[in-house]
Formats: sequence, C-alpha cells, structure tokens
Amino acid sequence: MKFLEESEADDPILSVVNLIDVFLVVIAALLVAIAQNPANPFTHDDVTIIKNPGKPNMEIVSRQGEKVVRYQASGQVGSGDGIKAGVAYRMQDGSMVYVPEQPAPQASVPTTETR
Repeated sequence: MKFLEESEADDPILSVVNLIDVFLVVIAALLVAIAQNPANPFTHDDVTIIKNPGKPNMEIVSRQGEKVVRYQASGQVGSGDGIKAGVAYRMQDGSMVYVPEQPAPQASVPTTETR
C-alpha cells in the first residue's frame, strides 16, 4: 500500500490536472463577465454607453446592430446657427414636456408698384 501512495505523490501529471482545473475556472469567470457586459458583442440590442460623463475626456459609444459609433468630447462649448424651436418644461413628477413654438405669422405688406 505504501508503494502506491509514494507513486501518486511523485506523479507529474497530477499537477497538470490541477492546472487544467484552474484554467477551466478562469474561462468560466470570463464567460460570465462577457454575458453580463452591456456591450456584449453577441447580443443584437442597441446600446449607448457614456464614459466619464461631464468630464473633458467624455466619450459616447453607441451601437446599433453591427454598427459602432464613437463620439469624443473636444472640451469646447458647441455653437451654431439656428432658431428657437420651442420650450421644454420639467414637471413636478420629473417628466419633460416640450412645447413647440408656433411660427410667427408673416405680415402681408402691401406693395405699390410705380412705373
């Protein structure tokens, strides 16, 4: 009996079996982490992720189906040409109400033609 116990202690294949068990646990943990990731590449959901919100290095990653779009903040305030389109109000319950602005009626100016 003692001879069998000594041969098991010196068997190098037992350490390899233990390494395989460790690798299986690591692989299972990685698969669980991928499945719980909102940007999981194996789902077909549309996802938008905002990294570092409100900071100068803010980044928005948006995925619609197979297309991935990245927007990086430049740290500058945006500007442009436009007109006021309406007013948004925050209600007491937290909801938002948008009221579009009515275009001003064009006053018809009588034109007189002289020759």
